[in-house]
Amino acid sequence: MQTRRLPVLGSSETEVNSTLNVAIAYEDLETGKRAMKTYEYMVQQLGDHCPFSSQMWKFDVLALPKLKEMAAKEAAAAELIMVSAHEGKQLPAQVKAWLELWLSYKTQATALVGLFGNESINSPVRTYLADVARRAKIEFFCQPGIWPGSTDKHNSATREWEQDHQSFAFLNGAQEPSAVSHWGINE
Repeated sequence: MQTRRLPVLGSSETEVNSTLNVAIAYEDLETGKRAMKTYEYMVQQLGDHCPFSSQMWKFDVLALPKLKEMAAKEAAAAELIMVSAHEGKQLPAQVKAWLELWLSYKTQATALVGLFGNESINSPVRTYLADVARRAKIEFFCQPGIWPGSTDKHNSATREWEQDHQSFAFLNGAQEPSAVSHWGINE
């Protein structure tokens, strides 16, 4: 297995060994925008330290066998995989089939990221993606759309979510070396 090494943020090391490849699967325009905002934030925070590349796949095209296979191979070559979906729904069968095909390949991935709307913390999609990450032996991060400072009705859910060790907290502290080092991609 090839190891990717990124410089520790704030270090004087300027040479980077490779590009951080991100494979993104999204449901529709809204979820695609959510994924791109997350990707752009990562590039903004870490782009001076490593080059990024991304491939985006809409859920609908994953129903086509040839495109599903291409997307699975690209995901296998990616270090980070994002799945952006709406709340309260199961993942479509073609997305599950894509993820299962990706699992059958030797993967470079170190993390699977779930991006959702304002859904419950224990949603079926989150549970499924966490299981996929466990089977791939990679980290799972999930952000359900509940951010600190949101309305009062979400404050208890926010506190509960912040206590979950598998949260998508790296976005809140991406500039801190300790947050990024847990990804396992710069060690």
